Amino acid sequence: MAVALSGGVDSSVSAYLLKEQGFDVSGVFMRLWKEPCSKKRGRESEKRAGLVSKKLGIPFYVFNFEKEFKDKIVEYFLKEYKNYRTPNPCIICNKEIKFGLFLKKALEMGFDYIATGHYVKVRNKGSKSLLYRAKDKNKDQSYFLWKLTQKELKKTLFPIGDYNKKQVREIAKRNKLPVHSASESQEICFIYKEIDDFLRKHLKEKKGEIIDTNKRVLAFHKGLWFYTIGQRKGIGLSGGPYYVVFKDFKNNILIVSDKEKDLLKKELTAANVNWISSTEPNLPFEAKAKIRYRHNSTKAVISSKFKNRYKISFKRPQRAITSGQSIVFYKDNELLGGGIIA
Repeated sequence: MAVALSGGVDSSVSAYLLKEQGFDVSGVFMRLWKEPCSKKRGRESEKRAGLVSKKLGIPFYVFNFEKEFKDKIVEYFLKEYKNYRTPNPCIICNKEIKFGLFLKKALEMGFDYIATGHYVKVRNKGSKSLLYRAKDKNKDQSYFLWKLTQKELKKTLFPIGDYNKKQVREIAKRNKLPVHSASESQEICFIYKEIDDFLRKHLKEKKGEIIDTNKRVLAFHKGLWFYTIGQRKGIGLSGGPYYVVFKDFKNNILIVSDKEKDLLKKELTAANVNWISSTEPNLPFEAKAKIRYRHNSTKAVISSKFKNRYKISFKRPQRAITSGQSIVFYKDNELLGGGIIA
């Protein structure tokens, strides 16, 4: 059993629980690309993962995926912004790195399974492995795993899915794991401070007009990729508040409104949809849907499909639907699948 150790409390307790259950456990730290100013933080995380492995008395390995992470995740992140979309790199990282390269290498080394510290649960139903929300709904990470398939789920364990964060920290403290008081990891691991700072290092400015919904020119922007739908702060306009409601990339125009209701939409199109069970539901199909991680799920109807693009309609208008982000579908607590908002 190869357990992905990040140097944090969740993955460390996952390794501890599996060892207590009698599994032959090894710890693996994945060395991923980070901004140069974040290298020190990465080394500290690797050191903590090694100390946890030593405390548990388990073998410890380091898999260096820096190049692959840079190529598959960082370049994808920048490419999406260049194409005026707002990506979620964690979802791609889970698919390509944690449940892609890590699983592949672990199996090649002779491990039967991998495990991670994600707050989710897997249940077997017949020949299918299905994914469910975690017990701790505030920490549930199922949203980030909609790209997983039966191939990955059948080889993966999620030991802390039935625990809440407080219980996980108590287990770490009680067993004197050297990470019990470790702080939460940041949202995007390879970015040192703010997304805007990172983008400005890698993307050139491309100035254009900022107009309101009445087509009045209010000011000028420095590049559409520095803004996202629903953004209120950092637009540089007096008065308001103003919200980004549309990016006209054909004409390089940023459209804003001082009416928050202009952010509300009832429909979207989703591309590259994946169904966890590998079985597509009959359409039309009603489910609960989330259009971002910190968002309440709401009733939606997946009404039609054309060339792997699905039309989704919501019972209630949703705020700031953003291309490049993910929409995920649930039935009760089961994660059915998801797609990229197109």
